[in-house]
Amino acid sequence: MSELRAGLIGLGMMGRNHARVLGSLDGVRLVGVADPLGDRHGAAGAAQVVSSLDALIELSLDYCVVAVPTALHEDVGLQLADAGVHVMIEKPLAPSVVSAQRLVDAFEKQGLVGGVGHIERYNPSLQQLRTRLAHGDLGAVYQIVTRRQGPFPGRIQDVGVVKDLGTHDIDLTAWVAQQPFTSVSARTAHKSGREHEDLVAVVGQLADGTVTSHLVNWLSPMKERVTIVTGERGAFVADTLTADLTFYSNGSVPTEWVTIADFRGVSEGDMIRYAFKKPEPLRTEHEVFRDSVLGRSADIVTMRQGMSTVGVAEAVLESAQTGRTVRIRS
Repeated sequence: MSELRAGLIGLGMMGRNHARVLGSLDGVRLVGVADPLGDRHGAAGAAQVVSSLDALIELSLDYCVVAVPTALHEDVGLQLADAGVHVMIEKPLAPSVVSAQRLVDAFEKQGLVGGVGHIERYNPSLQQLRTRLAHGDLGAVYQIVTRRQGPFPGRIQDVGVVKDLGTHDIDLTAWVAQQPFTSVSARTAHKSGREHEDLVAVVGQLADGTVTSHLVNWLSPMKERVTIVTGERGAFVADTLTADLTFYSNGSVPTEWVTIADFRGVSEGDMIRYAFKKPEPLRTEHEVFRDSVLGRSADIVTMRQGMSTVGVAEAVLESAQTGRTVRIRS
């Protein structure tokens, strides 16, 4: 079988990572990279470097990865759809639900594969977590908590922390639980003098009643990426920085010290840190998308799923602006 001809538009930090993986992906040849500033970091390798999307499309692409600012996602995506090119767009899919809907409609009408780069779904710790939850290892799920904080990334200019970092947690929470959000209540803050919010705290609820909590900011000197799922048999803690998954089980040994037993509620049981393979999430994401373009069964993040995530992000911002809980329409 001949190699798929892949293109890439955008050579910022994330685009350079996409170029690295595309340049070494089995069954794929990176034939062209577009960026109006050229390839200043030498990331394109043997691929042809062009200055415009029109020139990139002329290279007869099978599919293209879009790694440009969020505000440009719709225009770039629609042009690629019109050219009959399968596309994976970096998250978030679009700056608004209206814009996202136009992308969904265009790719579905053309019968093209349209995906969104929600890379956390491919983190080994979260994939293990989802599998174990689906197998019932935790029993009933009560709560999902995420914390995502660190220093401000200067590369982000056109969206705030909700649509940049926060969409990671929105997507991974619904995906891990296999339940959509039904409501959110949020507060944001502007502390760095930028147009967009740089801090958000969200309380949400999923369709099955699971309570969620999400702390996201660009204001912390420490970097943290943690997902905690608490249920009837204990708690899972996934650290996506190290790709570790740890299980804290409820203890089966009675606590004889009455005061401590009353205070703790449940007793402490065994702690297990699981051993499993840890492939690079970005490479896994590309392998899955390549397989989808080839018509194979593959669990990509579809544009329709990406649109739902944008919808929850907009509800978070609406809640912060109005001070009210916002219901999310399915």
